[in-house]
Amino acid sequence: MIRSPLSRRDVLFGAAGMGLTLATGAHAATDGFLTAADVHVNGYPTVEAVRWIGKQLEERTGGRLRIRVYFAGQLGREGDTVDLTRFGALDITRVNFAALNNPFPLTQLFALPYVFDSVDHMRRVVDGEGGRLVLEGFEQRNLIGLAIYDAGSRSFYNVRRAIHEPQDLQGLKFRVPPSDIFLEMAAALGAEPTPLPFGEVYSALQTHLIDGAENNWRSFQSSRHFEVARYLSRTEHSYSPEALLMSRRTFDALSSDDRELVAATARESVPYMRSLWDRMEEEARQIVLASGVHFNEVDRDAFHKAAAPVLEQYVARTDLRQIYELVRAAA
Repeated sequence: MIRSPLSRRDVLFGAAGMGLTLATGAHAATDGFLTAADVHVNGYPTVEAVRWIGKQLEERTGGRLRIRVYFAGQLGREGDTVDLTRFGALDITRVNFAALNNPFPLTQLFALPYVFDSVDHMRRVVDGEGGRLVLEGFEQRNLIGLAIYDAGSRSFYNVRRAIHEPQDLQGLKFRVPPSDIFLEMAAALGAEPTPLPFGEVYSALQTHLIDGAENNWRSFQSSRHFEVARYLSRTEHSYSPEALLMSRRTFDALSSDDRELVAATARESVPYMRSLWDRMEEEARQIVLASGVHFNEVDRDAFHKAAAPVLEQYVARTDLRQIYELVRAAA
């Protein structure tokens, strides 16, 4: 039996109204459809990577396992989908580490300001022991960490003026993800941090509820924020990556062979996602600059210095120190 497509209302109402028991993961073993959620738009590299996993599973199992992908936040915000996946109402979700920082402390290290030197540095870390430790940490709260995807470098953009040094952020309200790290970082740099869901940023920029936000080139372009925020400053303050997570209930309901297949296929999707990311990020950059957005370099040393207390505060913790040492060893 193949399930009919789920609406966001179906999932959220069912999860809340039935004590989060509407799905135990057993459906994945009976009808073969795994449901996956992402807040990004259709065609975004993470959306396409999960589709790729679905196609590979379908081919390798003769159609017995497939993935139905719900994109553009159809099944809720990132925080919503994490909770729904933990309780089995969703099978798979893709979430940025920033949205995981508070409930999953091990993810904090990868989201900290200037902890990575470059995209290549970040990739070496997440592909190694540091990435493995973080993925294993999700098991403590009924999730399986399948893979870590890229999200590029994040920079500030706004509707007011070019940002050259931290002092230029003073008096400006900047949207940040719902993460203590991002709140503390923005405040340390002089901005007024305003946590908002990603889907509400465009209208908030339009109505001047906020003055700006921060994100990567691809999200800046695909969300159309560049149509409103005409100043982009290359701070590259964070390389917060993405987590691909699976419900423990769904995973345990699969046969041992299917569990191995799903895990292996998710790992294999990482280079595919990165090839899409590298190409689409450059395309997004060209589109944004061609539109006339003002782009400028910043005083990187000044930003490093201003953000240093936030980094030092977190890496002093015992639970993050081991991973931080692995990060620096890979620099």
